[in-house]
Amino acid sequence: MNKRRLGEIILAVILVGAMVFYGYQRWSSSGSRSPNDVLRHMPADAEAVLYIDLDALRQSPFLSELYKWAPEPKADPDYTQFLESTGFNYESDLNRAGIALSKHGQETTLFAVADGRFDRRKIAAYAQQTGTRESQGGKEIFSVPLLGGTRRITFTFLPNDQIALTNGSQLLSSLSPPPADSDAEAWRERFRRLSGSPVFAVVRQNARAGTALDERTPHGFRSPQLSALIDQLQWITLAAKPEADRLRVALEGEGSADAPTRQLSDVINGLLLLAEAGLSDQKMRQQLEPEVRETYLEMLKSADVRQIDRGETKSVRLLFDLTPKFLEAARAARPVAPVAPQRKAPRNPGTIRN
Repeated sequence: MNKRRLGEIILAVILVGAMVFYGYQRWSSSGSRSPNDVLRHMPADAEAVLYIDLDALRQSPFLSELYKWAPEPKADPDYTQFLESTGFNYESDLNRAGIALSKHGQETTLFAVADGRFDRRKIAAYAQQTGTRESQGGKEIFSVPLLGGTRRITFTFLPNDQIALTNGSQLLSSLSPPPADSDAEAWRERFRRLSGSPVFAVVRQNARAGTALDERTPHGFRSPQLSALIDQLQWITLAAKPEADRLRVALEGEGSADAPTRQLSDVINGLLLLAEAGLSDQKMRQQLEPEVRETYLEMLKSADVRQIDRGETKSVRLLFDLTPKFLEAARAARPVAPVAPQRKAPRNPGTIRN
């Protein structure tokens, strides 16, 4: 092979390599991202973090069933104007997002990082119509007022296809890398554990979740024992993963002691048995359509309670399936209202009775 031919081959390889690299950078920059690309920004002092991968969910038949089940949102003139001005529609243009909630005194601060298809020029122009723009730390910082309130949302572009935003006042400090301490590592460990699910939430149990649950539960369904056991957990996680036309849900409570999680496992198993027995009750059979009742029973029978020992922590995990039939049943279920007793006509005081 002569030198000229060799040079042509080398040049061709370089050109092909450059085209592949450019294509990777241009078209795969957002689609190939992992959960860590947004989760690594989550603050270590958060009380709860929610992650959602809409790209993965859009490929699942279950999402279309969920859209059919959810109520049709009313047209909002402000959102319509936002769509027209920015070209951004969260239903099609948002890829994935991580959202953290932190408590500072009486204030709850939201911090989020989102990947998607953003038109930076249009969004910046829209923000400056009602808000402000300034440069800090080499970044463009936009601040816009929330509708109907005095609070503001502050946001910045990281790369052009990633936005960070907060309703707090310290956006740049929130973007600083979290400290390499045990607290941050505890969050990362749970993110790694759940990263195979396109939707998950992690709650650090320092806000008495059991008590809050008990306060929001109707009196007839409250369980002080369950609430007390939940309050002893250190972490609560919820993960959901589509499997064919159904959604596999995993709810897990994690603590440092074995006894509370073992007792919690017993309580959950007992509640599942009570629920099945309740659906078999004659009054409930009269109140629910047979198809609805069978669907609820199907969901309960899919439930599986497991105890997990990870050495330093002990967990109890509840697994169950949500199916399109369950969504339809939840929407269509209308308990039959009990027949009101007929009121007797009031007695006429002037009537003489023997």
